[in-house]
Amino acid sequence: MEQWITPLLAFLALPQYSLGTVFVVSFLSATLLPLGSEPLVFGLVKLNPDLLWQVIGVATLGNTLGGALDWWMGYEAHHITDKYRHSAMHVRALGWLEKLGPKACLLGWLPLVGDPLCAVAGWLRMPFWPCLCYMAVGKFARYLVLTSTLLGLFT
Repeated sequence: MEQWITPLLAFLALPQYSLGTVFVVSFLSATLLPLGSEPLVFGLVKLNPDLLWQVIGVATLGNTLGGALDWWMGYEAHHITDKYRHSAMHVRALGWLEKLGPKACLLGWLPLVGDPLCAVAGWLRMPFWPCLCYMAVGKFARYLVLTSTLLGLFT
């Protein structure tokens, strides 16, 4: 495995590809795939401190667009999940989400539950643009706090 992974990582670490890599990984990590973009964001900022705001901005954009994809998948999957409508946990979770509305998407950054939360927002047919704005704010805050904290710890 090392024969192909080392050259790939070296290629992706080149300055002209690094922001694109951050975007792709941030986008994919916001979908239902089990990925994390934080190590890449931190590593790139640690190696290139002058790219702090560009990296955070690109990571926020990619992660927010991945959340938008989750919202869309939930929107389209509404009819599939109707069979689970009457379980107690489902009813309680839906009540909580309907009460909060698009503001619930602020929690789209949370591990394990954030991505499905964005999908459920689409499933509930919450308005797209407010959901997207709340997702962006939450994801930006996460990248900013996480990167600033790690830079403070490791410098």
